[in-house]
Amino acid sequence: MKTVLVTGAGGYIGAVLVPMLLEQGYRVRALDRFFFGNDLLPEHDRLEVVKEDSRRITLDHLSGVDAVIDLVAVSNDPSGELFQEATWEINWQSRVRTAQIAKQAGATRYVLPSSCSIYGFQAADVISDETCPTNPLTTYAKANEKAELGILALADQDFCAVALRQATVYGYSPRMRFDLAINGMSFGAWKTGKLPLMRDGSQWRPMIHVRDTAAAQILMLTAPADQVAGQVFNVGSARETYQIGPLGEIVAACVPRDVEIEWYGDPDHRSYRVGFDKIEALGYRAEHTAEDGVREICGHLEAGTLDKTDRTITLTWYKQLAEWHRIIREVELYGGILEI
Repeated sequence: MKTVLVTGAGGYIGAVLVPMLLEQGYRVRALDRFFFGNDLLPEHDRLEVVKEDSRRITLDHLSGVDAVIDLVAVSNDPSGELFQEATWEINWQSRVRTAQIAKQAGATRYVLPSSCSIYGFQAADVISDETCPTNPLTTYAKANEKAELGILALADQDFCAVALRQATVYGYSPRMRFDLAINGMSFGAWKTGKLPLMRDGSQWRPMIHVRDTAAAQILMLTAPADQVAGQVFNVGSARETYQIGPLGEIVAACVPRDVEIEWYGDPDHRSYRVGFDKIEALGYRAEHTAEDGVREICGHLEAGTLDKTDRTITLTWYKQLAEWHRIIREVELYGGILEI
């Protein structure tokens, strides 16, 4: 029974990945700051929860660990631009350091969930595979690329390090995010009956369900090392690469109310497609579709088990935490406020 350290375990993907690992018989050490709450993971006798910042990981945190899935990140472009220094520290430096410590501690596998945003926007006729030149345009994408370079260089016959460039993720998670394309479209259409789409709808976007990207990460724990070590894999599928117009129609059809699509703005020429043949050659297949994601989100909304709050918008929540921290520091004395 192998022990897997999952950093960022309380995040959007982590809150789905950890139960999936437990279901498959792994022991899990879940490490996170738990900015979005410490009640998102199930109680389990094979789950150890560690509250720690990834920038402070030590050799002790890696003791007895066989593999690492290093999910921790300041996630999405707006957050990366507002908190640039933290993004470089967490998304790049801390993950390279964690990989180095993992190798020193005797772990044999390391999985870096990265992003297809590393490719930037390519020419209309380009389908980016893992051999294509990268073109990271944001702090978030640039930090991911530097993490890839630093971590994959550690791979050898005893340490299987691999990077997964994920398409845009969607679907329900206990740490829900409504700042992701399909998720946000689903909530807006369900709540208002309106679905704003930027013209002209022909632009392409690759998508991946949260359970499918978690499955790809788990696959890399057992994939033949000689086929994956030191390599990059795109994670998604051709079936899950959508043009925005047809994707809007899918969302509108799956939401349990009448929905009107509203076009706005000038034509959006930012468009990109990604190839997924390499990971599919390992036997990987994405199982979910946008329809599945929209229906599960709407099911939770209809049942009252999900709502859009500040905590479901990553940048809004980070800004709120920073403001609360500022206020508390101004009024705190002797370790307290009213009670000291």
